[in-house]
Amino acid sequence: MTAPSLAVAQRSLGDPSISYPLVPPLTRGCPKTSTDALAYPLDVDYAYDRVPAGLFEQAPLPDIARWAPLLPPLHAPTLGEGGTPLLELDGGVYHKDESRNPTWSHKDRLNRVTVSAAVAAGAPGVVVASSGNHGASAAAYAARAGLKAVVLASADSPPAVQSFVRAYGAKVLTVDADRRWPLLRDIVDELGYHPVSNQTVTHTGHPYGPEGYKTIAYELFAQLGRVPAAVFTPTGYGELLYGVWKGFTELRRTGATTDAPLMFACEPAAGAPTARALADGEPAAIVDAGHTDAYAILCTVGGHRAVRAVRDSGGLALPVGDDAMRAAQRELADQGIWQELSGAAGLAAFRALGRTFDGPVVCVGTSSGFKDLGVGARPAEVLTAPTWRDAL
Repeated sequence: MTAPSLAVAQRSLGDPSISYPLVPPLTRGCPKTSTDALAYPLDVDYAYDRVPAGLFEQAPLPDIARWAPLLPPLHAPTLGEGGTPLLELDGGVYHKDESRNPTWSHKDRLNRVTVSAAVAAGAPGVVVASSGNHGASAAAYAARAGLKAVVLASADSPPAVQSFVRAYGAKVLTVDADRRWPLLRDIVDELGYHPVSNQTVTHTGHPYGPEGYKTIAYELFAQLGRVPAAVFTPTGYGELLYGVWKGFTELRRTGATTDAPLMFACEPAAGAPTARALADGEPAAIVDAGHTDAYAILCTVGGHRAVRAVRDSGGLALPVGDDAMRAAQRELADQGIWQELSGAAGLAAFRALGRTFDGPVVCVGTSSGFKDLGVGARPAEVLTAPTWRDAL
């Protein structure tokens, strides 16, 4: 039987002295600290003094409900998210393979939690603006919970990924990128659908979302037997980065460890709003974006969560180019791991940094290579007179 949630409130990241009831989730940022130019996210607070002894001594098996005391209430059924393998690449460098989740990406951890909020709210469905992983995951968890799903896809998202989303029965609306967020807000306001993605000028997203990602930190602690020295995560809006960082701070807060890792935001150089915000000393940034094949993490809009995680941990934001990500993708493939180009950003940034650490380094891989642009588009060359020499 799942242990009860110890979540008690939502707290503003703009001003931690400001808190709100746990429900309803404030999906449009903190009402008191946000402005027309900057939105501050909400963080979920817990009764940490009541965390059960031995919570972090569990084996990292599928179903994040094993960490239920430190998650918002889980009302949606599991698809077996979490419990992903940690694979050593070379001496002390590890790959956390999130492509092993039910819809082949880290987003399943987030959507187990956010779709649970939709179920609790009695919403008829969920709506998400996504070019790939998030849409597929939200559609799958909505289907599992008996809810409808609307996915607002950008016109340049891969057709194969859109087919993947439709396979779960979601309604996919392909619209121009600048129309996705206004349309999402209309669907929320007019149809009562629960939003599981961003609605604000700088990114806030769903306040419960990063809570699902915390479980990666719990698993790494169990798999390594210690806290890593550094964690490199592919970063778009920064929910994954912040969630993993928060998980490590909770391990420290509850006395499971006294250590915490440096956190590195690994962004496409074509955008990199986290790097811009940190360089300018701002809580978040909006940037112009160029082209990258790492479409899953290309963002013009940054969020305060990523900035907080990097600053508080003493890490860095590391923009990386497509060539570096392709080299990292090939390195992983040589070890039997096929990552989406975006999912190789962590390893790419670590290799480019060229720094040694006093302890294990973890590069989080977020998604399967099946999600990449152009996958399956090239027909196979058929050999007309094959011989054994062709195998050389």
